[in-house]
Amino acid sequence: MHVLFVIDPLPLLKAYKDSSVAMMQALVARGHRLSVALQGELYIDGGIVYARATPIELVAGADLHEHAWWREAAPQELPLSQFGAVVMRKDPPFDMEYVYSTHLLEYAQQQGAKVFNSGAAIRNHPEKLAITEFADLAAPTLVTRDMARIKAFHAQHQDVIVKPLDGMGGTGIFRLRADEPNRNAILETLTDNGTRTIMAQRYIPDIVKGDKRVLLIGGEPVPYCLARIPLAGETRGNLAAGGRGVAQPLSEHDRHIATTAAQRLAGRGLLLVGLDVIGDYVTEVNVTSPTCFVEITEQTGFNVGDMFAQALERAAA
Repeated sequence: MHVLFVIDPLPLLKAYKDSSVAMMQALVARGHRLSVALQGELYIDGGIVYARATPIELVAGADLHEHAWWREAAPQELPLSQFGAVVMRKDPPFDMEYVYSTHLLEYAQQQGAKVFNSGAAIRNHPEKLAITEFADLAAPTLVTRDMARIKAFHAQHQDVIVKPLDGMGGTGIFRLRADEPNRNAILETLTDNGTRTIMAQRYIPDIVKGDKRVLLIGGEPVPYCLARIPLAGETRGNLAAGGRGVAQPLSEHDRHIATTAAQRLAGRGLLLVGLDVIGDYVTEVNVTSPTCFVEITEQTGFNVGDMFAQALERAAA
């Protein structure tokens, strides 16, 4: 199978810990071919969705801390429908260019391309807002740009997290304790004086035990999660914010959340989903480019990349 990855520039990837690279390695180990394309290399010509796709080979034994882990061949202009599978792994920001890409991917699917996660699914499951479908599994949550409403929510719950809807890696996340002296300034900044919608959630003290990434692949939970434990004095567990990743088996409640989410999301074109779980609550549903493959594999021996490769083979068959 020839697999196209729509991805960020390869030299910018931290290959030694990048989940997309782990996927590529697993696919190559199973005999598949790879090509890559940037988001800007998708285009429509004569009604057909194409990619300027660059074939790549992975260099056996390469140091993944260096940039010599792949070799490129000459780019090809190919319809997306000619690939055995198209894997959308472009990282956010989820701006209008990203939205346009999801439309191109959706059009390509109508022309026979097999896209994972599908363009429509990515677009219809914004990662912060998607938890509203799981209100029974989430902490009290408010989505609004009305600062008075957020202040009332804060007064009710005393200790809350506020964050933008389009952030990633822990950016723009603030904790507002009951006596937060900068509350008004923080809310004015996040909402751009009431013109941008944000999310507020009741603070979950279990964050000190880790913000767990629970992966769903092909509707099945990976048996291990990665607990991203915050630095001392930090409220964000994100690895990009300095959190420490510790792999651990799914708890009974983690598995309940995962299977419930899998049942509700079934049939929507979501081959890979990353649930963020703090304590007993799901806090985000990540569908753009969920990570943590490498950390879980290295710490447990469970090959997450191979589980993904097998699920992709089944889905694209």
